Amino acid sequence: MVERPDGRRKRSEVSREKLIAAMIDLVGEGHVTPSADLVADRAGVGLRTVFRHFADMEALYVGMSAQLAGQYAGWLDPFTASDWRGQLSEMMIRRVDTYERLMPYKRAADAHRHASATIQRNHAEILATMRERLLALLPSAIAQDVVRRETIDLMLSFETWQRLRVDQQLPAATARAVVAAAIAGLTA
Repeated sequence: MVERPDGRRKRSEVSREKLIAAMIDLVGEGHVTPSADLVADRAGVGLRTVFRHFADMEALYVGMSAQLAGQYAGWLDPFTASDWRGQLSEMMIRRVDTYERLMPYKRAADAHRHASATIQRNHAEILATMRERLLALLPSAIAQDVVRRETIDLMLSFETWQRLRVDQQLPAATARAVVAAAIAGLTA
């Protein structure tokens, strides 16, 4: 027999999802640190509801991050290319496409990372997975060359993408070409 959640529990789940969706919308619009009042207003709930579902704003950021974590799942899909150069190219495309979609959320998370053990841990886990995946496909001659390996890792980082897109104000296609050219030079 399947238990049905009572109406109160269902409304609670809906409110929680509305709050996370509101947070995602606000951060996506450029609010790096939206207030609880702003999130509540956007979600169409009272301020008390925010803190009934989340102990503090950090917990709401963690909820948002968990919701967005699925965006990284495609990074782990098998590569279609059979050679390491093709796989590296696929990796670069997957990463920069994800960075482009998640840039406002990543920037918000980075702004709060210093104060959140959970965000720090999630960040470290993502970096470790990215690095492990990169090292697994590089030929040993490149993987053992510290300068080439570390420069490739840097070129595939969010920080490089942010610099190209935000600070240097390059269009996405141009930024992608810069990353691809740098990697091609390092792997020639």
